[in-house]
Amino acid sequence: MAKVCAVFGGSKGIGKAIAQLLAQKGYRLAVIGRNLEIAEATANSLGGHLALRCDVAKEEDVNSAFSEIENKLGLINYLVNAAGINRDALLLKTSTEDMISQLHVNLLGSMLTCKLGVKSMMKQQGGSIVNIGSIIGLKGNHGQCVYSASKEGLVGFSRSLAKEVAKKNIRINVVAPGFIHTDMTAHLKEDQLKAVIPLGRFGEPREVAQAVVFLLEAPFVTGHVLLVDGGLQLAM
Repeated sequence: MAKVCAVFGGSKGIGKAIAQLLAQKGYRLAVIGRNLEIAEATANSLGGHLALRCDVAKEEDVNSAFSEIENKLGLINYLVNAAGINRDALLLKTSTEDMISQLHVNLLGSMLTCKLGVKSMMKQQGGSIVNIGSIIGLKGNHGQCVYSASKEGLVGFSRSLAKEVAKKNIRINVVAPGFIHTDMTAHLKEDQLKAVIPLGRFGEPREVAQAVVFLLEAPFVTGHVLLVDGGLQLAM
């Protein structure tokens, strides 16, 4: 059976690193992002994989993306949800609009893609999904109430879905990164923060990708949350 994987948020950052590693392992990929040009550049750099534009917060976009994937690649049996945004601010200074946008992209978006992904996998009697969470969702953080809620919600959703679809041989897992070198962490004071990380440094996107691929392929692991954080959870 061909390994067909849709990587939402796969055009840059952690998602791009995941797509790169999957391409090296021979997967047929759909690289999906909000900016089609960036998604196309990533897909072409990996050897001409499918590139799509999609706002995961919009159900019509998600439906259209899956239709195009099935038309051009066939049914998917692997799915990675790496699309995410943050709007850091104290709760009292967070607009309702920013609350909604984070919940829609980080949580609702993965719910929508998982719903269609599971349908595709049920037709093939199996599959695997990895959702990208965050250590902030597990531990909380000052100024990130809404982001934390969206990522912890993703954990509860993923574990519940894992129970629903296990008998269909579909596995659902979560990777929860700590501080990783991406655009999302570029503004952080790295020298100060790495002092509290037991391994003494920020992680690299490829290191998260390795954990994602492990869970995608691990046949007896489901409902698991794998922290990739250099031991940061020990200090929080």
